[in-house]
Amino acid sequence: MNITRNGRLDSIASCLQLKISSPSKRRHTPVTAMSCDSCSATWIHVAFFVLLLSLTSLGSLAALQQTLDAKSHEMDNGQCGTQSNTSGSVKISKDGRLLKHSLKFFDANFFNDSKAEEMAEGALEFNIPIFRANRKLVASQNGGLHNPSFLIFNPEWGGKETPSQRKPFSYPSLSGVKRPDDDEDIAFMSVLELGQLLKTKQITSQELTRIFLQRLKRYNPVLEVVISYTEELAYKQAKEADDLLDQGKYLGPLHGIPYGLKDIIAVPGYRTTWGSTTFRNQILNMEAWVYKRLRSAGAVLVAKLVAGSLAYDDIWFGGRTRNPWNIAEFSTGSSAGPAASTSAAGSITYPAARCGVTALRPSFGTVGRSGVMSISESLDKLGPFCRSAMDCAVVLDAIRGKDLDDLSSRDVSLEDPFSIDITKLTVGYLEDAEMEVVNVLTSKGVNMVPFKLNYTVDSVQGILNFTMDVDMLTHFDEWQRTGQDDVYEAQDQWPVELRRARLVPAVDYMQAQRARGKLIQEIRKSFTVDAFIGNATDWEKVCMGNLVGMPVIVVPTGLKSIENPPPSGTRRRTTITTGIYAPPYQDHIALALAMAYQSVTDHHKMRPPIDDLGPNDLIPGLP
Repeated sequence: MNITRNGRLDSIASCLQLKISSPSKRRHTPVTAMSCDSCSATWIHVAFFVLLLSLTSLGSLAALQQTLDAKSHEMDNGQCGTQSNTSGSVKISKDGRLLKHSLKFFDANFFNDSKAEEMAEGALEFNIPIFRANRKLVASQNGGLHNPSFLIFNPEWGGKETPSQRKPFSYPSLSGVKRPDDDEDIAFMSVLELGQLLKTKQITSQELTRIFLQRLKRYNPVLEVVISYTEELAYKQAKEADDLLDQGKYLGPLHGIPYGLKDIIAVPGYRTTWGSTTFRNQILNMEAWVYKRLRSAGAVLVAKLVAGSLAYDDIWFGGRTRNPWNIAEFSTGSSAGPAASTSAAGSITYPAARCGVTALRPSFGTVGRSGVMSISESLDKLGPFCRSAMDCAVVLDAIRGKDLDDLSSRDVSLEDPFSIDITKLTVGYLEDAEMEVVNVLTSKGVNMVPFKLNYTVDSVQGILNFTMDVDMLTHFDEWQRTGQDDVYEAQDQWPVELRRARLVPAVDYMQAQRARGKLIQEIRKSFTVDAFIGNATDWEKVCMGNLVGMPVIVVPTGLKSIENPPPSGTRRRTTITTGIYAPPYQDHIALALAMAYQSVTDHHKMRPPIDDLGPNDLIPGLP
């Protein structure tokens, strides 16, 4: 198991992984006009800024001044904007001229000279001292681990709070589970099967820990999925799990089960690097809430798994994580390590789809996030990467709940996915849905209907980029101001986006959130089914789902040939997946449908060909 943003790897770290999900696979889409309407949601922090800071993108002050002098007559006559200077003869200062010229970068070049002069004076005398005082109070530490915003996003449709009646799920009881002779087969067993082996004393947690650590060390040189092994801690926790079983104490289905955490999740005594060169030696003296939940469930942490640098993509300070189904390509997404290690062993959806694993991006607020690096307080979600939907349900049950240090988290009253009568559900399928899933669910008695999700907001991708980039910059303001972005691993990623985010006005950030509210209202009205099936990696759906806060489970549905295979043939494959989407806080429906599909298919049980690509398929440069 891995807790991160994605996952499946030759079963390296048991059946699960947890990660934080904010869409980490980025696309740059221009923001179109965004309508403003009432919003039923409340929002997270707003980043204020000084307009004069736009000069950082305009080159040297001297070069800019030459341009301004050449145009001074034009500007003094109000020709720079859409409003003429009606204030008579006004002597505008250098700061006023600089500001007036810069306002075009904010689509606000409609102020005359006297207004621009007034704005410049106000910014210098009033705004900047407040900005600096606030930064000193809350922005001296990077990562968003402290001083959370008190503006909270609530994805609940209709603004109604779900009654807090948390009840544990009722897991199916397994009998007759026998220990395989081969450790390889053990590594691909489900969480509940491994739990049966432990309860019946056919294996110990210490033996399981050894098996998964050996597999991680065996495949890591090729896949590059591990940042830190937690070997000493793992054997200590495994022994404690075995001792409790000897005393007749069983903590539940995760008791003694090895797992990995994405390396944006803090564990005392071990590095939490966020995948970044800047923070590669960082040790945080705190326990992430999700780590505490897993520890109390008896799970055994074997490794901190690769996070793309500052949770962006699959590039990190030690290299680039590979896809176990095709080691010639990379696993994509910031949860590259968890996804790859589950398969062989945001960004939940992209790495899970690439690596062919089952992964759940839960409803926003279902899992607490304290002790976890933050990109966006209204987008980030933690979810499991596992071998199956059933394993995802087991992990979700252990980690869901109210985190007192995460204001967005809540005790969500999820129904038991193992008790859902799917024959009473109406499920839509989009044009890009995998029809095998539709046909299987139809055969299981589900009412499947063609479906289209309708909404008029045409700036969905732009809203997500505004929200994520501005929020990220508030958490890494000091990182940018001190020039640490100059050593970032991929200069065309966060450095470029966060410089652009510095120029997003607070007004337009809030307009984006109002447009987000309009989107949520339209999705709510259009969501006339209990769930729908569709492509899990379509960028529009990824953005829409994250903005709305809805859950989706990524399910492997098959394999196909890779593009341009070697003439001699290869066993490398491209995975096929689909997504099952449900309304916010209806995660149990998505899980129940995924479990029903996997109960009669075996795509999730397939094993990647890391050890045997084919007799003549040689990939240069790999160990």
